[in-house]
Amino acid sequence: MTSSGRGLHAHVLDTLGPAITAGEYPPGSVLRTEELAGRFEVSRSVMREAVRVLESMRLVESRRRVGVTVRPLAEWNVYDPQVIRWRLAGADRPRQLRSLTVLRSAVEPVAAGLAALHATPEQCAELTDCALGMVATSRGRQLEAYLVHDIAFHRVVLNASGNEMFARLGDVVAEVLTGRTHHQVMFEDPDPAAVTLHVQVAEAVRTSDAVRAEELTRQIAVGALKELDVLVP
Repeated sequence: MTSSGRGLHAHVLDTLGPAITAGEYPPGSVLRTEELAGRFEVSRSVMREAVRVLESMRLVESRRRVGVTVRPLAEWNVYDPQVIRWRLAGADRPRQLRSLTVLRSAVEPVAAGLAALHATPEQCAELTDCALGMVATSRGRQLEAYLVHDIAFHRVVLNASGNEMFARLGDVVAEVLTGRTHHQVMFEDPDPAAVTLHVQVAEAVRTSDAVRAEELTRQIAVGALKELDVLVP
């Protein structure tokens, strides 16, 4: 596909994907490729490529002589980072944020405990650097800079756990943290207690204290849920 084709394909996805995840096309809705191509003023080949991407996310299924049918939410690939991004941009944001934060609260404490047992010296050093970066950007409304260190911190924890399933959740966590920041579901400056907890987690991982690493990370998750109660009740 040419660069212009990729641009058209992205335009279709960036419009149609959020519309589906926002419920503008309820489950069971049938979309005609020809009609969509005309609406978006793109070729059928571009439209078919966009549909293939939506199919890979399990948002739709395509059948000959039927068309493109929107799948029920229960069948969507809700772990796909793009699907998460679209859902966080829509009216379903509060429920999506809570669902993802509960997922984090179930996974990340265990991952941190494992990281304390399996992290390499390089990973320990990287985790400490990320925590210190969070401290350095936690004041003065530097949320975008803070986000970079926050995402990196949680990726290191998940990767250092030594569990490949946990590691694959790095993109999911990144989308949650990014969505909270970009949709203003954050205080103007991060909670100082939460920042301190990240520093303490890095230290617990460095000293191989699995019990403490797990408990501290659980406190971070509980704090994140409490923030949601305040910011998106």
